[in-house]
Amino acid sequence: MEVIGRCCLRDYRFFMIAVVTVMVMVSLSGVTAILDPIDFLALQAIRKSLDDMPGSEFFSAWDFTGDPCDFPGVFCVRDHVVALALGDPRAGAPGLNGRLDPALGRLSALAELSLVPGRVTGPIPDALSSCSELRFLVLSNNLLSGPVPTSLAGLPHLRTLDLGYNQLTGSIPASIASSPKLSNLILCHNQLSGSLPPFPTSSPLLHLNLKHNQLSGPVPPLPPSLQYLSLGSNALNGRVDTVLRRLIRLNFLDLSSNFLYGSIPGVVFGFPLAALHLQRNAFSGPVEPSQDDVVIPVVDLSYNRLWGAVPPQLASVSRLYLNNNRFTGDVPNRLVQGLNNGMKLLYLQHNFLTGIEIGPATAALPAGTALCLHYNCMVPPIDTPCPLKAGSQRMRPLDQCPDL
Repeated sequence: MEVIGRCCLRDYRFFMIAVVTVMVMVSLSGVTAILDPIDFLALQAIRKSLDDMPGSEFFSAWDFTGDPCDFPGVFCVRDHVVALALGDPRAGAPGLNGRLDPALGRLSALAELSLVPGRVTGPIPDALSSCSELRFLVLSNNLLSGPVPTSLAGLPHLRTLDLGYNQLTGSIPASIASSPKLSNLILCHNQLSGSLPPFPTSSPLLHLNLKHNQLSGPVPPLPPSLQYLSLGSNALNGRVDTVLRRLIRLNFLDLSSNFLYGSIPGVVFGFPLAALHLQRNAFSGPVEPSQDDVVIPVVDLSYNRLWGAVPPQLASVSRLYLNNNRFTGDVPNRLVQGLNNGMKLLYLQHNFLTGIEIGPATAALPAGTALCLHYNCMVPPIDTPCPLKAGSQRMRPLDQCPDL
């Protein structure tokens, strides 16, 4: 019994020595044992590849003698990093510079990765495809270059991919468009070229923003789940009437500054849109909304080849741009009344309109209301300020107005 007691006492002493040793190591090393060693080394590599821009102090608290799970922007579950927000997220705070280290791919449990606006350069690491749990990837407003990695399409849980406002080149990988759970794809303000990839009709995509690139070719069929679509300022061409008819859930549509042509389907004016931007294309034909009262706040159809009568159904639009088209006839009284019922802007300059009834109640427009009628087949009955692009000539030459 005495031997057993001595053995137990010895084991107990060894146990206590081990506990004390661990406690000392924890106190000296800042409980680095809490974080998985692979994640710990990955964070060190990420820190070495990035720096604060002047005025930023984001990395000042990244002291690896402490627990990395307490670092700004690092979020852990148990012993793994699950979210990494690089940079001070406060508005106006300076961002980071440097490059994205491939060590990011060693964060095996990473579900969210974001980078604040800054001057981070270089390619997007292919190694991110190893982060199989990644759901949210936002690296916008930096100077990232090179292609959109095709390997990102292999992320089975990816829902948001935002690489906008960078210097990315090449085409949009077709495999990205087929990502099974992707709901937000934002690649705007880059230098991407080639055609739009086909999107499966079963895609859960809600938000697609490819504005300000160098994309060309036709607009392919898009998922009916879309709520936000922005393809403006590219070189897209062809008809979109069939494509648009299916997108009945849209709440924002921007196809401006392309080479699109054909008719504008009347059903679009019945969508629950906050804004409709179709300006600076080659759309033609009459505008015939299927709704009796269009309630879209902003409708811009300017700089197209639209003709026929100005549709009175647009009287409830707050800001209406119909200028630089081929509209004819008189301006509907319903639109004139709209100027006193909430319409803030009505641009009709550079058409072939022949008349407008301005009564005493409309002659003095409400404060903050803009009306431009320059360069039509009539002398504007009231003199209102127009944008500089409207020119100073108030009426078209008579030889351009055969109906007069």
